[in-house]
Amino acid sequence: MTAPLPQGWRLTANAFNWTPDVVRAERDAADIAVGIVSSGVAREIELEAGQTWRGFPAPGDTEVDALRSRMTAAGGSISMVGASIDDWATPQRRRTDGERLDFLLPQLRAAHRVGAEGVRLPIGQAGPDLLRQILPHLHELDLVLYEEAQGQQAPDLPPQRAAFDAIAEMDDPRVRALVDISMLMPSLPPSYLERLRAGGVRTRLVDALEQAWRDPETSDAVRAELAAGAVPPGVHTLFMDMIVRFGRSDAADLREILPLVGAVHLKFWDLDDGDGRVSHPIREIARELAAVGFSGTLCSEWGGHAWLDDLSPDDATRAHLALARDAIASR
Repeated sequence: MTAPLPQGWRLTANAFNWTPDVVRAERDAADIAVGIVSSGVAREIELEAGQTWRGFPAPGDTEVDALRSRMTAAGGSISMVGASIDDWATPQRRRTDGERLDFLLPQLRAAHRVGAEGVRLPIGQAGPDLLRQILPHLHELDLVLYEEAQGQQAPDLPPQRAAFDAIAEMDDPRVRALVDISMLMPSLPPSYLERLRAGGVRTRLVDALEQAWRDPETSDAVRAELAAGAVPPGVHTLFMDMIVRFGRSDAADLREILPLVGAVHLKFWDLDDGDGRVSHPIREIARELAAVGFSGTLCSEWGGHAWLDDLSPDDATRAHLALARDAIASR
């Protein structure tokens, strides 16, 4: 029997999980998105605007309407659209807030037109002044803007603290926070460590990453390796994940900001749940969310396709959603 979710909680899947299929371009992004629903992986999905619409950042009505019609016919819906702001007009000139708003507004209108409940931006990117300019448009379009914190963007760090404070000060349900549980990694994915080893990262450092990921000395060693230019070029991009995308927080560290949270990304990298490395953060955040009366989406988001090319997005997402449901039920 499928474990029921708490009232108001909805499990969804992010079309980002199918990035390898988008890159192969054997099907277009709209076909892939509709296929997530028609194949039964998930009924609600998140879209990445830049991956989905050829007209990005200002997709045409025909393109947007066609996707909504196809999603409805497949029995699905779109919960959220991952939007973006290009902050630079040229390599030398940063866009003004007015220009940034102009870049974002067509994406907001497309999100509304496709039937989404919300849009997503990185935490703090908009800034308080632009948020205030966006707010009337959110009300007009019946959208929620979610600012996403992930990886090492712990809420006690000054940039994130200021961004969360700005959300709280706005005190408007149209602007909420989104927490990605990549912030809560108890250990690193075995498949990731194997890739580092195979790529030539020093054995001593990989051993430390495997045995003591959250130790501050390990963090210092990672940065020292990078500063010394000792990271093999073939795994340099993957190595940077430890600087940006992999966090060391506990769910308890998020308690102060959880009342501001309206959505969660259940980030996973691989499906190796040894010592609960995948299920424990889900169980931990679910317990904290239940305590503050959370209501919203919890979206399966796969980050490991950057180094796992033998696992299909369909299989990975199905398995992760089942694991997530069980973890939530056992919180």
